[in-house]
Amino acid sequence: MAEYDADRTQVIEDAKRVLSAVVICGAGPAAAQNALELAAAHTSFIFVTLGLHPIYVEDITDQEIERYAEFISAHRRAIVGIGEIGLDYYWVKDPLKLKRVKCVFVEFLGLANELQLPVVLHLRGTGSEAIEEGLEIVRGEDVKSAIFHCFTGKPAVAEEISEEGYYVSLPTSIVRSKSMKKIAKRLPLSALLTETDAPYLATVGNERNVPQNVTVVYEEIARQQKLSLETVNEAIERNFERVFGVALR
Repeated sequence: MAEYDADRTQVIEDAKRVLSAVVICGAGPAAAQNALELAAAHTSFIFVTLGLHPIYVEDITDQEIERYAEFISAHRRAIVGIGEIGLDYYWVKDPLKLKRVKCVFVEFLGLANELQLPVVLHLRGTGSEAIEEGLEIVRGEDVKSAIFHCFTGKPAVAEEISEEGYYVSLPTSIVRSKSMKKIAKRLPLSALLTETDAPYLATVGNERNVPQNVTVVYEEIARQQKLSLETVNEAIERNFERVFGVALR
Protein backbone atom coordinates (compact mmCIF):
# COMPACT_ATOMS: atom_id res chain seq x y z
CA MET A 1 0.00 0.00 0.00
CA ALA A 2 1.24 3.47 -0.88
CA GLU A 3 0.49 4.63 2.67
CA TYR A 4 3.67 2.81 3.79
CA ASP A 5 6.03 3.86 1.02
CA ALA A 6 7.84 6.35 3.24
CA ASP A 7 8.52 4.07 6.22
CA ARG A 8 7.59 0.47 5.31
CA THR A 9 10.74 -1.05 6.83
CA GLN A 10 10.19 0.74 10.12
CA VAL A 11 6.52 -0.28 10.25
CA ILE A 12 7.54 -3.93 9.81
CA GLU A 13 10.28 -3.74 12.42
CA ASP A 14 7.87 -2.13 14.90
CA ALA A 15 5.34 -4.89 14.22
CA LYS A 16 7.94 -7.60 14.80
CA ARG A 17 8.47 -6.35 18.34
CA VAL A 18 4.82 -7.03 19.18
CA LEU A 19 3.44 -9.72 16.86
CA SER A 20 4.28 -13.31 15.95
CA ALA A 21 3.13 -12.94 12.34
CA VAL A 22 1.33 -10.74 9.83
CA VAL A 23 -0.77 -11.69 6.83
CA ILE A 24 -0.75 -9.32 3.89
CA CYS A 25 -3.01 -9.41 0.85
CA GLY A 26 -2.24 -9.16 -2.83
CA ALA A 27 -5.69 -7.97 -3.86
CA GLY A 28 -5.07 -8.21 -7.60
CA PRO A 29 -2.39 -8.65 -10.27
CA ALA A 30 -0.86 -5.21 -9.66
CA ALA A 31 -0.17 -5.96 -5.99
CA ALA A 32 0.57 -9.68 -6.14
CA GLN A 33 4.26 -9.58 -7.02
CA ASN A 34 5.00 -6.85 -4.48
CA ALA A 35 3.26 -8.86 -1.76
CA LEU A 36 5.26 -11.96 -2.60
CA GLU A 37 8.53 -10.04 -2.55
CA LEU A 38 7.73 -8.45 0.80
CA ALA A 39 6.99 -11.85 2.34
CA ALA A 40 10.18 -13.31 0.85
CA ALA A 41 12.15 -10.55 2.56
CA HIS A 42 10.55 -11.36 5.94
CA THR A 43 10.14 -15.12 5.95
CA SER A 44 8.29 -16.72 8.87
CA PHE A 45 6.85 -13.32 9.80
CA ILE A 46 4.97 -11.99 6.77
CA PHE A 47 2.60 -14.42 5.05
CA VAL A 48 0.66 -13.76 1.84
CA THR A 49 -2.79 -14.37 0.44
CA LEU A 50 -3.47 -13.62 -3.22
CA GLY A 51 -6.91 -12.91 -4.61
CA LEU A 52 -9.00 -10.53 -6.67
CA HIS A 53 -10.88 -7.97 -4.60
CA PRO A 54 -14.43 -7.48 -5.94
CA ILE A 55 -13.95 -3.77 -6.57
CA TYR A 56 -11.13 -4.56 -9.03
CA VAL A 57 -13.06 -7.10 -11.10
CA GLU A 58 -14.42 -4.53 -13.57
CA ASP A 59 -10.87 -3.35 -14.35
CA ILE A 60 -9.64 -6.72 -15.58
CA THR A 61 -10.55 -8.84 -18.61
CA ASP A 62 -11.48 -12.52 -18.55
CA GLN A 63 -8.15 -13.35 -20.19
CA GLU A 64 -6.24 -11.37 -17.54
CA ILE A 65 -8.18 -13.16 -14.80
CA GLU A 66 -7.23 -16.51 -16.33
CA ARG A 67 -3.56 -15.53 -16.45
CA TYR A 68 -3.71 -14.25 -12.89
CA ALA A 69 -5.24 -17.50 -11.66
CA GLU A 70 -2.38 -19.34 -13.37
CA PHE A 71 0.08 -17.00 -11.63
CA ILE A 72 -1.48 -17.80 -8.26
CA SER A 73 -1.34 -21.53 -8.95
CA ALA A 74 2.31 -21.23 -9.93
CA HIS A 75 3.05 -19.57 -6.56
CA ARG A 76 1.04 -22.05 -4.49
CA ARG A 77 3.95 -22.80 -2.16
CA ALA A 78 4.54 -19.10 -1.46
CA ILE A 79 1.01 -18.28 -0.28
CA VAL A 80 -1.23 -19.31 2.63
CA GLY A 81 -4.64 -18.46 1.23
CA ILE A 82 -6.82 -17.05 -1.55
CA GLY A 83 -8.12 -13.56 -0.87
CA GLU A 84 -9.48 -11.07 -0.62
CA ILE A 85 -12.34 -12.35 -2.76
CA GLY A 86 -16.07 -11.88 -2.43
CA LEU A 87 -18.92 -9.43 -2.94
CA ASP A 88 -19.10 -5.67 -2.54
CA TYR A 89 -22.52 -4.02 -2.68
CA TYR A 90 -21.16 -0.79 -1.24
CA TRP A 91 -19.00 0.16 -4.24
CA VAL A 92 -20.35 -2.11 -6.98
CA LYS A 93 -24.04 -1.39 -7.66
CA ASP A 94 -24.55 -1.99 -11.39
CA PRO A 95 -26.46 -5.31 -11.82
CA LEU A 96 -24.33 -6.48 -14.74
CA LYS A 97 -21.11 -5.72 -12.90
CA LEU A 98 -22.43 -7.49 -9.81
CA LYS A 99 -23.26 -10.55 -11.88
CA ARG A 100 -19.68 -10.72 -13.12
CA VAL A 101 -18.32 -10.14 -9.61
CA LYS A 102 -20.30 -13.18 -8.41
CA CYS A 103 -19.00 -15.30 -11.28
CA VAL A 104 -15.41 -14.33 -10.49
CA PHE A 105 -16.01 -14.97 -6.79
CA VAL A 106 -17.17 -18.52 -7.54
CA GLU A 107 -14.24 -19.01 -9.91
CA PHE A 108 -11.74 -18.10 -7.18
CA LEU A 109 -13.52 -20.29 -4.64
CA GLY A 110 -12.95 -23.11 -7.09
CA LEU A 111 -9.28 -22.15 -7.34
CA ALA A 112 -8.99 -22.26 -3.54
CA ASN A 113 -10.57 -25.71 -3.46
CA GLU A 114 -8.23 -26.89 -6.20
CA LEU A 115 -5.17 -25.59 -4.37
CA GLN A 116 -6.52 -26.71 -0.98
CA LEU A 117 -6.18 -23.25 0.52
CA PRO A 118 -8.44 -21.23 2.84
CA VAL A 119 -10.29 -18.21 1.48
CA VAL A 120 -10.30 -14.69 2.92
CA LEU A 121 -13.72 -13.20 2.21
CA HIS A 122 -14.55 -9.56 1.57
CA LEU A 123 -18.33 -9.26 1.91
CA ARG A 124 -19.48 -5.68 2.13
CA GLY A 125 -22.79 -3.89 1.75
CA THR A 126 -24.94 -1.33 3.50
CA GLY A 127 -26.59 -4.15 5.48
CA SER A 128 -25.90 -7.83 6.01
CA GLU A 129 -27.03 -8.96 2.54
CA ALA A 130 -23.51 -9.44 1.14
CA ILE A 131 -22.40 -11.45 4.18
CA GLU A 132 -25.45 -13.72 4.16
CA GLU A 133 -25.28 -14.26 0.40
CA GLY A 134 -21.54 -14.86 0.60
CA LEU A 135 -22.07 -17.49 3.28
CA GLU A 136 -24.60 -19.29 1.10
CA ILE A 137 -22.25 -19.23 -1.90
CA VAL A 138 -19.34 -20.55 0.18
CA ARG A 139 -21.54 -23.35 1.51
CA GLY A 140 -22.76 -24.15 -1.99
CA GLU A 141 -19.22 -24.39 -3.33
CA ASP A 142 -18.25 -26.76 -0.52
CA VAL A 143 -15.46 -24.53 0.77
CA LYS A 144 -13.71 -26.22 3.68
CA SER A 145 -11.90 -23.28 5.25
CA ALA A 146 -13.02 -19.64 5.17
CA ILE A 147 -12.24 -16.43 7.02
CA PHE A 148 -14.94 -13.77 7.08
CA HIS A 149 -12.59 -10.82 6.92
CA CYS A 150 -13.32 -7.60 8.80
CA PHE A 151 -16.67 -8.91 10.01
CA THR A 152 -19.33 -6.22 10.46
CA GLY A 153 -22.46 -8.38 10.34
CA LYS A 154 -25.00 -9.37 12.95
CA PRO A 155 -23.99 -11.52 15.92
CA ALA A 156 -26.53 -14.17 14.86
CA VAL A 157 -24.85 -14.47 11.44
CA ALA A 158 -21.45 -14.69 13.14
CA GLU A 159 -22.76 -17.60 15.20
CA GLU A 160 -24.01 -19.29 12.03
CA ILE A 161 -20.56 -18.87 10.46
CA SER A 162 -18.95 -20.36 13.55
CA GLU A 163 -21.31 -23.35 13.48
CA GLU A 164 -20.21 -24.03 9.90
CA GLY A 165 -16.63 -24.30 11.14
CA TYR A 166 -15.54 -21.05 9.49
CA TYR A 167 -13.70 -18.15 11.14
CA VAL A 168 -14.85 -14.63 11.98
CA SER A 169 -12.09 -12.03 11.91
CA LEU A 170 -12.64 -8.98 14.11
CA PRO A 171 -10.89 -5.70 13.21
CA THR A 172 -9.51 -2.86 15.29
CA SER A 173 -12.77 -0.89 14.82
CA ILE A 174 -14.19 -3.17 17.53
CA VAL A 175 -13.31 -0.34 19.93
CA ARG A 176 -16.33 1.60 18.66
CA SER A 177 -18.73 -1.21 17.71
CA LYS A 178 -21.29 -2.69 20.12
CA SER A 179 -22.12 -5.42 17.61
CA MET A 180 -18.49 -6.56 17.32
CA LYS A 181 -18.18 -6.60 21.09
CA LYS A 182 -21.22 -8.88 21.29
CA ILE A 183 -19.61 -11.20 18.75
CA ALA A 184 -16.37 -11.21 20.75
CA LYS A 185 -18.40 -12.25 23.78
CA ARG A 186 -20.60 -14.91 22.15
CA LEU A 187 -18.32 -16.76 19.77
CA PRO A 188 -15.98 -19.49 20.99
CA LEU A 189 -12.31 -18.54 20.86
CA SER A 190 -11.79 -21.36 18.36
CA ALA A 191 -13.84 -19.38 15.77
CA LEU A 192 -12.07 -16.03 16.10
CA LEU A 193 -9.24 -14.30 14.28
CA THR A 194 -8.03 -10.71 14.58
CA GLU A 195 -6.91 -8.03 12.14
CA THR A 196 -6.30 -4.38 11.51
CA ASP A 197 -7.25 -4.03 7.83
CA ALA A 198 -4.38 -1.54 7.87
CA PRO A 199 -3.98 1.14 6.68
CA TYR A 200 -7.73 1.42 7.27
CA LEU A 201 -9.90 1.22 10.42
CA ALA A 202 -7.52 2.97 12.78
CA THR A 203 -8.54 3.03 16.41
CA VAL A 204 -8.32 6.83 16.45
CA GLY A 205 -9.93 9.09 13.85
CA ASN A 206 -8.43 9.03 10.37
CA GLU A 207 -4.94 8.01 11.46
CA ARG A 208 -3.06 5.40 9.46
CA ASN A 209 -3.47 1.97 11.02
CA VAL A 210 -0.48 -0.29 11.67
CA PRO A 211 -0.29 -4.05 12.36
CA GLN A 212 0.51 -3.90 16.06
CA ASN A 213 -2.73 -2.00 16.73
CA VAL A 214 -4.39 -5.42 16.52
CA THR A 215 -3.62 -5.77 20.23
CA VAL A 216 -6.79 -3.78 20.99
CA VAL A 217 -8.84 -6.63 19.50
CA TYR A 218 -7.15 -9.21 21.73
CA GLU A 219 -7.79 -6.97 24.73
CA GLU A 220 -11.47 -6.57 23.86
CA ILE A 221 -11.97 -10.32 23.37
CA ALA A 222 -10.29 -10.96 26.73
CA ARG A 223 -12.51 -8.34 28.37
CA GLN A 224 -15.73 -9.69 26.85
CA GLN A 225 -14.97 -13.33 27.65
CA LYS A 226 -13.42 -12.57 31.06
CA LEU A 227 -10.22 -14.37 30.14
CA SER A 228 -6.57 -13.52 30.50
CA LEU A 229 -4.88 -11.80 27.60
CA GLU A 230 -2.40 -14.68 27.47
CA THR A 231 -5.21 -17.21 27.00
CA VAL A 232 -6.66 -15.20 24.12
CA ASN A 233 -3.22 -14.70 22.53
CA GLU A 234 -2.53 -18.43 22.59
CA ALA A 235 -5.95 -19.36 21.23
CA ILE A 236 -5.80 -16.92 18.31
CA GLU A 237 -2.27 -18.06 17.48
CA ARG A 238 -3.46 -21.67 17.35
CA ASN A 239 -6.34 -20.64 15.08
CA PHE A 240 -3.89 -18.83 12.83
CA GLU A 241 -1.65 -21.88 12.55
CA ARG A 242 -4.61 -24.16 11.92
CA VAL A 243 -6.33 -22.13 9.22
CA PHE A 244 -3.19 -21.08 7.33
CA GLY A 245 -1.27 -24.31 7.80
CA VAL A 246 1.86 -22.72 9.25
CA ALA A 247 3.87 -23.17 12.44
CA LEU A 248 4.87 -19.97 14.19
CA ARG A 249 7.29 -21.58 16.65
